[in-house]
Amino acid sequence: MSVATEVCTEDRVWQALKDVNDPEMPISLVDMGMVYAIQIKNSTVKIQLGPTSTACPALDFIREDIEKRLQQENIERVEVEWVWDPPWTNDRISEEGKFILTTWGVSV
Repeated sequence: MSVATEVCTEDRVWQALKDVNDPEMPISLVDMGMVYAIQIKNSTVKIQLGPTSTACPALDFIREDIEKRLQQENIERVEVEWVWDPPWTNDRISEEGKFILTTWGVSV
């Protein structure tokens, strides 16, 4: 059994993902509501993400940022699955996220 499976919990992954910001905004993927689900099996963490647009040019950057952050948690393997259904809507943004966006002049 690897170290990652002994210490890796869903809560720990959620907390780590709060450190990963949308590449275009100073707001975490979690507060944007982009994280749909987290599954942990053996030494792999699978994350389902809903992009904010179908033409999002930053999907590779987001995946890399997630992988880098979770490596800091000794997580060996990360799989990112892009979820298109249900589509992301701004209803998924957390209250904290709405506050952050409005301070940046973005209406929600």
